[in-house]
Amino acid sequence: MSTVHLCTGLLERDGRVLLAASHYPNQPQPLWNLPGGRRREGELLEETLRREFREEAALDIEVGELLYVSESHDRSTGMHFLNITFAVSAQGQPHEVAGDAHVVGLAWVPRGELAARVSVRIVREPLLAALAGDERRYFGFDDAGITIEFAEPA
Repeated sequence: MSTVHLCTGLLERDGRVLLAASHYPNQPQPLWNLPGGRRREGELLEETLRREFREEAALDIEVGELLYVSESHDRSTGMHFLNITFAVSAQGQPHEVAGDAHVVGLAWVPRGELAARVSVRIVREPLLAALAGDERRYFGFDDAGITIEFAEPA
């Protein structure tokens, strides 16, 4: 089983959370998630997160506290996903980066609408728990309940 290391960032302003809609070849609709993505060889997690925010939202961020770690298995592909989520801050407004076929939308989503917008349980549950003040820092899912096919290699 191979492991994919992911890093995402929670950027919140005025009760709204920045989400990115990502297109995956095997999913009929884009999936909403926190901005972030796969760690590249040799990157530290903070470096991954800074790069991903520049690539996805054209934002330079400050990385804050570690919010939570979540992991899951996709038994159908033999993949293990380990995601680390940090609080982040940034100045300016995010905007889509031209030529990015993966991120197809950005939105400031009110806290009360996150549960409906984020359809993937392994993303939604830790996010909502962290925003509700849950002190858990680890969320494990033996079965991801979804298969994600990446368009490009890590």
